[in-house]
Amino acid sequence: MDNYMRLAKEQAEYGLAHHEGGPFGAVITDKEGNIISVSNNQVLKNNDPTAHAEIQAIREACKKLRTYDLSNCILYTSCEPCPMCLSAIIWANISKIYYGCDKKDAANIGFRDDMIYEYFNDKNESILKSIQIDRNECIKLFEKYKEDNGTIY
Repeated sequence: MDNYMRLAKEQAEYGLAHHEGGPFGAVITDKEGNIISVSNNQVLKNNDPTAHAEIQAIREACKKLRTYDLSNCILYTSCEPCPMCLSAIIWANISKIYYGCDKKDAANIGFRDDMIYEYFNDKNESILKSIQIDRNECIKLFEKYKEDNGTIY
């Protein structure tokens, strides 16, 4: 077993043993193989639905490196990232991931990633109603940010 994946699996095992969340662990390294952060799923521990292993590892790596840009990093995770984590990985500019189990394995034990893909595909309103309001006022924030040459990330 790959050493980084072993560490991700150990993080997942730790989280399970301490009832912190699901069977998920993650490790972020730089491209030279130096470990930057390790984490496990902490949804139950923190009462935070966003505290997935990958998100926690990204938060820790960004804090440690003092940047929001992890383009020089690689992510190892015990399971194929869910849509939320996948988005965070892309926003963090991580360009390579290695994963153990896949989204079908996660679905087989009850995780609901398919519901999010279903929403993306057909905007199923039984999952989420999304209604645009007050754009004329809110767009002023975007115009100001552009005018002020706000940082794009």
